Amino acid sequence: MKAISAVRDVGGWEVREDLKEKLQDFVDETNAQQPGFIKVVRHTRQEGLIRSRVSGWRAATAPVVALFDAHVEFNTGWAEPILLRIKEDRTRIVSPSFDNIKYDTFEIEEYPLSAQGFDWELWCRYLNPPKSWWNKANSTAPIRSPALIGCFVVDRKYFEEIGLLDEGMEVYGGENVELSVRVWQCGGSVEVLPCARIAHIERAHKPYTEDLTAHVRRNALRVAEVWMDEFKSHVYMAWNIPQEDPGIDIGDISERKALRKRLQCKTFRWYLVNVYSEMRMYTDIMAYGVLKSSVRTDLCLDQGPNTDNVPILYICHGMTPQNVYYTSTQWLHVGVLSPTIDDDDNKCLVDVNSRPRLIECSYATAKRMKLHWLFTQGGSIQNRKSKRCLELVESSESEFGYQLALQKCSGQTWTITHLLTGTSL
Repeated sequence: MKAISAVRDVGGWEVREDLKEKLQDFVDETNAQQPGFIKVVRHTRQEGLIRSRVSGWRAATAPVVALFDAHVEFNTGWAEPILLRIKEDRTRIVSPSFDNIKYDTFEIEEYPLSAQGFDWELWCRYLNPPKSWWNKANSTAPIRSPALIGCFVVDRKYFEEIGLLDEGMEVYGGENVELSVRVWQCGGSVEVLPCARIAHIERAHKPYTEDLTAHVRRNALRVAEVWMDEFKSHVYMAWNIPQEDPGIDIGDISERKALRKRLQCKTFRWYLVNVYSEMRMYTDIMAYGVLKSSVRTDLCLDQGPNTDNVPILYICHGMTPQNVYYTSTQWLHVGVLSPTIDDDDNKCLVDVNSRPRLIECSYATAKRMKLHWLFTQGGSIQNRKSKRCLELVESSESEFGYQLALQKCSGQTWTITHLLTGTSL
């Protein structure tokens, strides 16, 4: 029996002629030399990446299974250090370290060693290795990782015991975060090995579907509802959708909730405190969504060009530049929620010399700038210190006939889309 079974998903939503006869010819030639070395699992319908990987796991027979994208290349000796780590502890799920293959030239680009994490939309991201790893002064030491980017190696039977991948997810996205959170909360661990290197082609586009974001969002909500307890609100806020009646069918999650209960898993707060302490919590947010004035309800507050730090009015579209968050500390965040505590991307609305500006919240706080706003739903937005109100004024220079101004309050009112459950403004 082989020590490891490698599962690669080669599907997508594009018809690829080279995955038909040419692929079968290659499989036949290889198996003629090494009988049974390659198994091809074909679905009668398109199942997406997540269920395809589980199909591969079901076909595997070795005690250790590696689940990878089709568009990776393996470096010499990549498997041995991973097999040793899993032999020492079968509840470890191990990721190799990634280098990049440029999709247009196929050049190899070496990536720095990283842990793997995610943001509040549950998109995966690279992280700096934790301080505990740097303190070892050993570049070959395993890197404790909050999450998996997506390619990993696991004990085949443990993978089944822990619940495989969530087959209720659709197409692509979120399954790596769900698995990572589940493994940590339910007694296992996740790590990245510096001495196991692969190279990954970051494609120009993902071929699964034209509306990939809708599937990633749906899958993220499944993760939130099963595993994230009171922090599920962060996922809804990041995607700018209401927590109550979001209008998105996430499917049946009863089996996943039963799995969590059966495995006697820890809370998501435990995970944030003990595993992903870099993750930034937003427990002070009271309301979120797009911010509209009664003067022009088709225009929304927008962060505008990042380089300008000047908020603008723009036709409402509800995407990230128009995300607004009002906190119990009376701050108005505009734009993306920074995922980790070492990111200083959070921008706050500030009264700077009677002009509305977007300044990094930490900087504005340190400099004691005017960043506190009195706001009630359907009421004015007034700076607590300057007493000026955020209002719309007519402007011939603006594309939409109005621009933002700070001035003496004239009675203009504002509304924000969503209030968090249990809060009132």
